[in-house]
Amino acid sequence: MTAIPDTMTAIDPVTPGGPEVLLPVSRPVPQPAAGEVLVKVAAAGVNRPDVLQRKGMYPMPPGAPSILGLELAGEVVAIGDGVEREMLGQSVCALVGGGAYAEYAVAPVGTCLTVPPALSMVEAAAIPETLFTVWTNVFERGYATEGDTVLVHGGTSGIGTMAIALGAVFGLTVIVTVGSDDKCAAALALGAAHAINYKTEDFVDRVKAITAGKGCAVVLDMVGGDYVPRNLQCLADDGRHVSIAVQGGLMATIPIFEVMRRRLTLTGSTLRSRDLSFKSMVADELARVVWPHVEAGKLKPVIDKTYSLADAGAAHARMEEGDHVGKIVLTMAGDA
Repeated sequence: MTAIPDTMTAIDPVTPGGPEVLLPVSRPVPQPAAGEVLVKVAAAGVNRPDVLQRKGMYPMPPGAPSILGLELAGEVVAIGDGVEREMLGQSVCALVGGGAYAEYAVAPVGTCLTVPPALSMVEAAAIPETLFTVWTNVFERGYATEGDTVLVHGGTSGIGTMAIALGAVFGLTVIVTVGSDDKCAAALALGAAHAINYKTEDFVDRVKAITAGKGCAVVLDMVGGDYVPRNLQCLADDGRHVSIAVQGGLMATIPIFEVMRRRLTLTGSTLRSRDLSFKSMVADELARVVWPHVEAGKLKPVIDKTYSLADAGAAHARMEEGDHVGKIVLTMAGDA
């Protein structure tokens, strides 16, 4: 194993701003604390919270590094107290509280998953954030089970494409909304049962037609605002509405009596602020229930485009343009 340097290249903007503030800088290589590993990062996923943090609109949890990045893949090169020595040299992907846009990053051993031969490092880096999010919200909070129909907004986003992939593995019928006919075609090619262009069609009417008036068991919503009462119209009796973002508005007006009459459930969550014990518990469940499908090559993230670490600004610009299908990933070597 090569020697660990004292400094590394990282993306650690000092002031909020546009993509142009994402410039490579030199930072000390972090040291793993008890229960942590130091990873030589091969690739890091780009996520919507990274964009919001860069703009100064997403406060970091206490203790999180200011270096951007919530997921990574790479090789474990050092371990903290209490971590089994067998972790050294392992290829892992991990959910982290920050710090992934760098040549080295620390990760809690509890959120690490072993990278199987079926995955490239780029693919592995694109999994944790969306897999943890979709699993905890669609399957745990939304109680989706085999045979259920699920409506997912943002169907070609990282979250949306992961929901399609998990739906295929676990027997869900996934309906998605997207913003163009090209994205409809992409979502259908990825395995969505139905794709609705929300700019040219009313998704409430389409869902009712697709489900013969019955509605969906679960709606996964990242829009909020005036989508919420429309989403409730898409739900079957006893349906579950799960909010994971509010890109369209923080407030919604809903018909309370409809919630009562049809026994609807409104819930939601954020992932980054949850404590390590929760994230480790989710990682354990994923390792048992989902990871065998990953190891078998049956579950892979959709990769839109890769960028070198130095081109992080271009990666953020692509995410903000909204034309991507799947995950955008930074590579440390720049040639993955």
